Amino acid sequence: MTAQWNKDDLFYVCSMIEYVARATHNKTKDVVAKLSDKALLHQLKAAGVNHCLPFEQVCDEWIEEYGISEGNFDNIATCRYTVPSVTSIGRVYQTLILEVMELYESVVEAIKKVYSSFISEEISDFNSNVYYSNPDYIKCSYEAGMLLD
Repeated sequence: MTAQWNKDDLFYVCSMIEYVARATHNKTKDVVAKLSDKALLHQLKAAGVNHCLPFEQVCDEWIEEYGISEGNFDNIATCRYTVPSVTSIGRVYQTLILEVMELYESVVEAIKKVYSSFISEEISDFNSNVYYSNPDYIKCSYEAGMLLD
């Protein structure tokens, strides 16, 4: 299952995952779980066009097309500090996925594995320092299966 995509397409998809998660009060792993492999590939291919559209519009399309219902996760309301932008978090995921791609057979598998791992919970905790940590630290922690000291 190969597709034409580039790192900017991956950045856009990761940012949209974050946007949809915030809009629907879901964890990012729950949003990704709603997307089939085929849907993720489609979104990577469509990113070149979709990036010209408002996030709100694409978000509404994802919610409808993939049946993403309202959740009860709200890491924004509980954040005691400045909330990182959707694109800042998208960049964290893009960087990590690109760094661990060689571990997986496809970008879709890498996306699914990263978002379903413990590191996704850590990145989504905006009261911690993980999301703005050094990318090498995030990658090494991901590979170790736990946050490193």
